[in-house]
Amino acid sequence: MSLKTRAILVIVIGVVMGVSLSLSGDMLAEKTAPDEADLAWEQARLLAEVMERVKHDYVEPLDDAALLESAIRGMVSDLDAHSEYLDADEYRDIRISTTGSYTGVGIEVAEVEGAIKVITPIAGSPAARSGIRSGDTIVAVDGQAIDTDRLKETIGRLRGRAGSKVRISVLRDDEVILHEMRREIVRVASVHAQLLQPSYGYVRLSQFSDTTARELADAIDTLADENKGMLLGLVLDLRNNPGGVLDSAVDVSDLFLDDGVIVTADGRTSEARFARKAHRGDVLDGADLIVLVNNGSASASEIVAGALQDHGRALVVGTETFGKGLVQTVMPLSKGRAIKLTTSRYYTPSGDSIHETGITPDIYIDDTPGFPDLSLTAAIDSRADAQLEEAIERLQHRGVMHSLAR
Repeated sequence: MSLKTRAILVIVIGVVMGVSLSLSGDMLAEKTAPDEADLAWEQARLLAEVMERVKHDYVEPLDDAALLESAIRGMVSDLDAHSEYLDADEYRDIRISTTGSYTGVGIEVAEVEGAIKVITPIAGSPAARSGIRSGDTIVAVDGQAIDTDRLKETIGRLRGRAGSKVRISVLRDDEVILHEMRREIVRVASVHAQLLQPSYGYVRLSQFSDTTARELADAIDTLADENKGMLLGLVLDLRNNPGGVLDSAVDVSDLFLDDGVIVTADGRTSEARFARKAHRGDVLDGADLIVLVNNGSASASEIVAGALQDHGRALVVGTETFGKGLVQTVMPLSKGRAIKLTTSRYYTPSGDSIHETGITPDIYIDDTPGFPDLSLTAAIDSRADAQLEEAIERLQHRGVMHSLAR
């Protein structure tokens, strides 16, 4: 064993023992303390043995830093499906996704049939101004060919320092077109709004970032202005919304509620146990609300759907949601790294945990393939989208019933 490796392993064993002893605390005086200490030493020795075997015999050479980082990743990711270790780049991406802005060229991309396709350029972005279009296939960035198995790496290469240049080659109609542009701060909208017909609005949320609740309130105000008066009803589309910031989900729910609990959480620490309540003020002033969900609606989306359903504020239409009832906290570490750790279980206002069960819609309507569209800015097609069509019919029926009651 090399001196460097031996030194690192001694440090690892010391850290393991230090953590073990600190967690044991007063427990060391109890009968079980020596056994726990022995177990910690034994496991630390096992870690040292495995590291040395891998370092010596693995088919490819590995350095100590890579081995230790892999050990850390494995330790955290083995806790559950949602906890993970984040290196500096991954932590930066997490922060970007929650703030609603990033530095880049402004395009939504996805892997489609083995190619990196442009879903849509963000309006006003460098990509949109340069002429990149939906449906273009990205084939190279700065002259380096795209590896279709590495979408995350491609996205990383599109991002960079504001003002820096980037060259993107796209394939369109069998012709390769080179676009040169400068990166800049791009605001990522999480809300798309559209007036369905007089008096009824449609709003789709793609994620829950720090700015989502404010964007949603502004979008509803704009729809009301376009309608030249208050809306009679609104469709809130949370389909394929994977979630995001918990406080954003609370704020979105609060927009439609006057009082009551929105969500509660229970965990081991005091910070992990909390209750969030609504404040007076409904942006729709009591107008009808329908929430669309499907199996792609998860986490923060389920908090919103569950709160509005439990309070009887909205009719939930679609299919069962994903069923992620756990709260993760991102905890910064040294050198720009972090861990995302599951710290709480959350509960709907009725006290139900939806983890691994999801939220059952009030009206079950199966998904229509292709809806909602991948692009946030895509125009809706209510006649082809069975779930949206059902929501509109329900709003209209409620509107007629309200008129007859007057």
